[in-house]
Amino acid sequence: MQEYSELDAGIRASLEVGGTLESLCRAGARRMLAETMEVEIEEYISRFQALRDEEGKRLVVRNGHPRERELATGVGKIPIQQPRVNDRREGENFSSAILPRYLRRAPSIDALIPVLYLKGLSTSSFPDALESILGKGVSGLSPANIVRLKGVWEQEFQAWSKRDLHDKRYVYLWADAIYFNIRLEKDRPCVLVLMGATRDGRKELLAIEDGERESHLSWKNLLLNLKARGLQDGPCLAIADGALGFWKALPEVFPGTRPQQCWVHKTANVLDKMPKRIQPDAKSLLHEMYLAPTREDAKEAYRRFFTLYEARYPKACECLKKDEGVLFTFYDFPAAHWGHLRTTNPIESTFATVRHRTRQTKGCGSRTATLTMVFKLAKEAEKHWRRLNSHNLIPLVMQGEKFSDGELKKAA
Repeated sequence: MQEYSELDAGIRASLEVGGTLESLCRAGARRMLAETMEVEIEEYISRFQALRDEEGKRLVVRNGHPRERELATGVGKIPIQQPRVNDRREGENFSSAILPRYLRRAPSIDALIPVLYLKGLSTSSFPDALESILGKGVSGLSPANIVRLKGVWEQEFQAWSKRDLHDKRYVYLWADAIYFNIRLEKDRPCVLVLMGATRDGRKELLAIEDGERESHLSWKNLLLNLKARGLQDGPCLAIADGALGFWKALPEVFPGTRPQQCWVHKTANVLDKMPKRIQPDAKSLLHEMYLAPTREDAKEAYRRFFTLYEARYPKACECLKKDEGVLFTFYDFPAAHWGHLRTTNPIESTFATVRHRTRQTKGCGSRTATLTMVFKLAKEAEKHWRRLNSHNLIPLVMQGEKFSDGELKKAA
């Protein structure tokens, strides 16, 4: 709990007993859900108990339980077995209002509040919005309570932002800049986000800071801050889009880190310079490049792209050519990791619903509150980030062992 040493005693105590409380909450939630569903089923069946078919059999009866499934909630996954109903009335089917048939995840307030804030919703509008999502009868969601909750989260974010990193080492690093509908200060319009993969293959949020349009100075200050807090060894590979600020800052702070440009961003940028009628075929060839089993196969697809399109679409080919040196780096790392290394998708997907896509809201958001909400949203998403496959290979990568086309090179 060292990284939260600056939190007040009450919050710290809550964190320390969190595991026990979550276990109790999960057990209680499972029992309460089972009992509530039983009551719902009994009420439904009793409502139609007088209805019979021609043989005198009831039209609405219980029909056992389906196979157990898990429901993801704010206190973790809980196993559930939902009672089944055989409803033989024409055109009618039982549908639980408590647990819809295909629901796999219960909405979490810890995730919903950041999303609503980053979409530009005012605090006073939160109760109505949350009630529409979570249902009527949700208590404790007054504007005053939400403001207090944001205050607790801000303390948590400030402590996390100053945590010691001396015992940390990351094999891979993902970097991205996020623009939101809510406006920050005029000269700080985006949020810089870093994610790292640890020695055991788990992805974790590494840094969040506001940036000056992804500038070189903003990225450099962020990386230097990590180094000042103890992150002395840079990652083996960094994955980012074509933002020149990050790529300029990276070798100045961590000169040993190799670059890999995101293929999703590169594909979009190349296709944007081609007519729509050409894009499907061009996209297939671009996919062939980064999905090829070997670097030589990828380069063959790369050469075919230029043969087909360079004469007619020189701007698209120039967009691809200028970054050739940082598009195929992933072939020097384990093939089992390639799916994680070719794109910045782990960050992209986390903020997909709140990225700036339309006009910004009129109100100007608090810098601290916005960064806090980004932090909280990312920490909620972190619980579900996919672990790297074959994480047993990570120590070899960190030790400097050489890989070629995804396979470990044998000693001569």
